[in-house]
Amino acid sequence: MVTEGTKPKRKRSKRVLIAIGALIVVLAVGFFAYVSDYYHADDEALAAVADEDGAADGVTVQTLPDGEIAFVPERTIAGLIFYPGGKVQPEAYAPLLTMCAREGILCVLVKPPFNLAIFDTDAADGIAAQFPEVDAWLIGGHSLGGVSASMYLADHAEDFAGIVFLAAYPDDDLSGTSLEALSIVGSNDGVLDLQKYAEAEANMPPHAQELVIDGGNHANFGNYGAQSKDGEAGISREDQQAQAADAIADLACR
Repeated sequence: MVTEGTKPKRKRSKRVLIAIGALIVVLAVGFFAYVSDYYHADDEALAAVADEDGAADGVTVQTLPDGEIAFVPERTIAGLIFYPGGKVQPEAYAPLLTMCAREGILCVLVKPPFNLAIFDTDAADGIAAQFPEVDAWLIGGHSLGGVSASMYLADHAEDFAGIVFLAAYPDDDLSGTSLEALSIVGSNDGVLDLQKYAEAEANMPPHAQELVIDGGNHANFGNYGAQSKDGEAGISREDQQAQAADAIADLACR
């Protein structure tokens, strides 16, 4: 038997469900609008990953089964798993990683969902096993990618020799490890939160080193154009990336 109070309750429940459904739609639309607005790799970067059949300057480009892009040198001294910056098309880092590969570092560029590495901090899983010839691995990333890489490293420190931060810092405490660590920042970086960067120093491994690239900024570690709120670079993008690649190679040789 339907009581007099049943119908109003059903109407209220229906209105609540409609409101919840509408909220979910609004949030979904907002999320996809947010992730659809990202920094695109430029033509130079796209060209660096386009030719997988030949080797440019001794570097061969390969696409791995899960979509990661590997930059393989003729002679490998170490490996680097690289997490791209937040809302940046991963291919934007191809020129930098090609420079690293020329130094003998086999680089693997992960491709996280929605161009946000924070959504797949475990992206490094299984990569090293595909290159058994590599004896030592580094992990690292740019900006939010560096933070995400440190989160993975915190649970897998025994699998790596060190970490590279490009305009980034560790979110997890790595101070109790014996890992090598290198932090590279541009002097004209207008995006990096300097207060958080300074506070995160306590989370770095004991023998961490810092390189400040004079005239470098935030965006020029990749090839994706100018970034909102960034400082103007005082050196060329190629110069900034070359300095970073040299420093990473030095770390790999320790």
